Order: sequence, then C-alpha cells, then structure tokens
Amino acid sequence: MPSEKILEAKKQEVAALSERMKGACAGVVVDYKGISVADDTVLRTELRQAGVKYTVTKNTMIKLAISGTSLEGLGEVLEGTTAIATSDDDYTAAAKILCKFADTHKKFTIKSGYIDGEIIDEARIKSLAKLPSRETLLSMVANVFSAPIAAFARAVQAIADKNNEETPALPAEN
Repeated sequence: MPSEKILEAKKQEVAALSERMKGACAGVVVDYKGISVADDTVLRTELRQAGVKYTVTKNTMIKLAISGTSLEGLGEVLEGTTAIATSDDDYTAAAKILCKFADTHKKFTIKSGYIDGEIIDEARIKSLAKLPSRETLLSMVANVFSAPIAAFARAVQAIADKNNEETPALPAEN
C-alpha cells in the first residue's frame, strides 16, 4: 500500500494533468517506444520551442485525469508506452511536429488525439499536421481580402494615368 505522501503526490499529478488537458485546445497521444535519448531530447526541444507541453506518463494517470470528461474515450488507446503533447493556443503545432517525427522513426507512433474536447483518430491528426500554420492561414486570408482593394486601386491609377496622357499641357503664362 503506498504511503499517504506518495498517494497525495499522485493525486496532485492527476489533477494537474487533468487541468492541462482541459485547458489545451489540442492534444496528441503517442507511443514513444524505440527512440533514443538523443532523439527524445531533440523532439522535446522542438516541441518546447513551439509552445507544446510534452509529458511521458503512466496510462493509469491519464485514465484518472480523463475520467468523467469528454476525453474519456482516449482510454481505449492507452496501452504500452504513452506520452501526451498538449498545446494551449496552436491547434496544429503538436500534430505537425509529432507526425514529422513519426515519419522518420518507425517505432514512434501516433495513437490518438483531441481538438477542443473532441477525440480524433490518427488519420485526422495527420490531416491536421498538413494544414498551414496559423500565421500562414492569416496571411492567406489577408491577401484574399486585400486583392480586390489592390485591383481597384490599380484601376483608378490607370484611369488617372490615361487622363494625364490625354490632357494637353497648358501654355505657360507670362
């Protein structure tokens, strides 16, 4: 039987994990077996730089953290070695980084994930990973909105230029 101190520490760990998962807009659950310490260090650094929190934790802890929530269905994939990556504000960051890593490390696999409390499968995570970044999408939207305005400005300028060419110069006054 675990001591009171250990039991309390585990309860706090479960509570913190539960809050982290509830507060995240997106999360990805992976099976990290078969990767070296050096590869794991590179992966963690890349995730940290993108603002993604990555934790290796026991399946039991995750099951307790998701118990009674909309993420309870994630329990079905919690077997073997498990790590969870969560992002508070970027829907694609974890998926992009982890899918890219899984492509180069065959034993490292994506198990499942979630977006805004809805569980998604590996196929949707891979689709999410292919989306452009938020900044790229915003710039694309800005270009779509500014294109008609820019075209109108060019048309007005062309009319003004044409009128200037057709207007004869006035004689200078003495």
